[in-house]
Amino acid sequence: MPQAAIRAVTPQTSGLRQVVTGGSAAAPRRRPLGRILLDRGAVDPGDMLKALALRARQDVRLGEILLTHRWVSEDDLTEALCEQWGARAADLAALPPDARLVDLVGPERCLAEGAVPWRRIGALTVVATARPEDFARLRRDLAPVLGPCIMAIASQRAILTAIAATRHVRLVRKAETRTAPDESCRGLGSPGTAFYVWAGIALLSGLILAAPTQMFAVFAVWAILTLALTTGLKALAFAAEWRGLRRARPAPPQPLPGRLPVVSVMVPLFDENDIAPRLIARLGRLDYPRELLDIVLVVEEADTRTLDALARVRLPAWMRTVLVPDGPIRTKPRALNYALDFCRGRIIGVWDAEDAPAAGQLHAIVRRFAETGPGVACLQGILDYYNAGHNWLTRCFAIEYAAWFRAMLPGLARLGLVVPLGGTTVFFRREALEAVGRWDAHNVTEDADLGLRLARHGYRTELVATVTEEEPNARVLPWIRQRSRWQKGYAITWAVHMRNPARLWRELGPKGFLGVQILFLGSLSQAVLAPVLWSFWALSLGLPHPFAALAGSGWMTALWLLFLTSEAVGLCVAAWAVRGRGHRHLIKWVPVLHFYAPLASLSSYKAIYEVVMRPFYWDKTAHGMIDHAEEPHSDFRPDAAAQPVCGDPLAGGAAGFPAGAAAIPA
Repeated sequence: MPQAAIRAVTPQTSGLRQVVTGGSAAAPRRRPLGRILLDRGAVDPGDMLKALALRARQDVRLGEILLTHRWVSEDDLTEALCEQWGARAADLAALPPDARLVDLVGPERCLAEGAVPWRRIGALTVVATARPEDFARLRRDLAPVLGPCIMAIASQRAILTAIAATRHVRLVRKAETRTAPDESCRGLGSPGTAFYVWAGIALLSGLILAAPTQMFAVFAVWAILTLALTTGLKALAFAAEWRGLRRARPAPPQPLPGRLPVVSVMVPLFDENDIAPRLIARLGRLDYPRELLDIVLVVEEADTRTLDALARVRLPAWMRTVLVPDGPIRTKPRALNYALDFCRGRIIGVWDAEDAPAAGQLHAIVRRFAETGPGVACLQGILDYYNAGHNWLTRCFAIEYAAWFRAMLPGLARLGLVVPLGGTTVFFRREALEAVGRWDAHNVTEDADLGLRLARHGYRTELVATVTEEEPNARVLPWIRQRSRWQKGYAITWAVHMRNPARLWRELGPKGFLGVQILFLGSLSQAVLAPVLWSFWALSLGLPHPFAALAGSGWMTALWLLFLTSEAVGLCVAAWAVRGRGHRHLIKWVPVLHFYAPLASLSSYKAIYEVVMRPFYWDKTAHGMIDHAEEPHSDFRPDAAAQPVCGDPLAGGAAGFPAGAAAIPA
């Protein structure tokens, strides 16, 4: 170890006892950090008064407030902490941490503690921390692993960057396997699984060729049964939500918690060439305190297009970038699992790149979590579109989403059934998210899968009346690609959780088990077998049909009644969902959903192909396909004069690692 580095962290002999114990034998009163910064001239007195007022009512350190508002420089804060605690600064960039020491503690724990074991000096281990007030407790916890420890000071950014640079491979491999093997789909890509899938396809094809009429009858009966079940579930969910809203009495707004928590929201980005200025503008409208706002842009290391776009802007202090190392798969849940270790908050959220959340959304989320007990692990917001009137496809998409997020999902929650989560505007208690194994890194519909796993582990999900506007697909082919990914994920999720049906029954109960079958298997069956149901129109036209012998019978009358009921329920739910002032212009477009539904059948066949051939392939949804002028207006503009911040994967810019290193709307 270089002598200069040793001198930087080794106290004088007379002060060794103070550093090792965290203070002198008498534990003298330390000078307040604010006073030290003022005496050094590092902070304006007016800014210090504002920071102290904010700290009095928020669960955040004084230094984090000052850094977030750029009222102090990182170097000045580090020097002041060193003076306050009688410690020295650790230059982690010049001398990276010893990877062997990091592995002894575990990089995940280092990230959670905001500390990293740096170097050994004789029998002592130097631990760099950004939270010196917690070092006495940390030293006791680490003593069985590291032995006696002494403290050095480093910034939170420097510690996170050093851990990412040193142990990113281990962290990303862990991110790929966070979910328990029996609850993950990562084994579905094995040769053995592929053999059974192909064998099943071959058997089914042989039966169709050998007995086409009989197989058509089997498919028709299954399609009719699932149509009746999905229609019944939709009607029950709609009725539950309608009754719930009618019986609800306006309640006075509950006060926010006395000390607001830090909220971390991850925004996965991939192949976004110009999203940064618009994303900053949209999120800049949030009214949550900036010192408690932790926006984490999650970017793949190999995504040079997005990194170049981010390098051209200066991110606000409350927004930072986390780079995800490349690997054998490249999926959104894998990236979220990796980035979660770098998040500060106890509440974790996810937004998409094109999202425009309501300004007060985070306040609503924090308030609702404070009102509920730990059993409510997840809050799902409402998704809407800011350009629904762009064309026919976007209008239908907006109607479909309104019915799903404003009627179906709230109704499912009121019925106590599994709520398939949307991939955005979803918020979690961090401890619950960790307890269920985070996201399944291999599942391309990680949101619906996570909603089901939460329910299996005994947690509840609630819908919150806070809206996020986003961009719908405006072209048919991208729509089919997106929907096929959702359907593939639904099929994989159903297969994973049905590995042990008896266990699923025990964990969800009979009602929950049946709900899963209808939501997942039923909706997929309806998409795949829709042409079988459409074929019954041939009977009304007098054309040949395998069920022609039933024409005019009571069975056929019952079937036509089911068809009419299904259409009536679907149209009523859709019309009710768009009854509000911002959506009622879409009511006249509700009948054209008849021509929109066949697209789901087309996408389902692509989904079946990919379940067999490419189960983990992530068919990305393209953003920015509609004129930007249709986005919500914002007066926020990035600082055009600011210099781009590059070279740090965790602080306001883009950089690489060292070389070598939703639900299906019904």
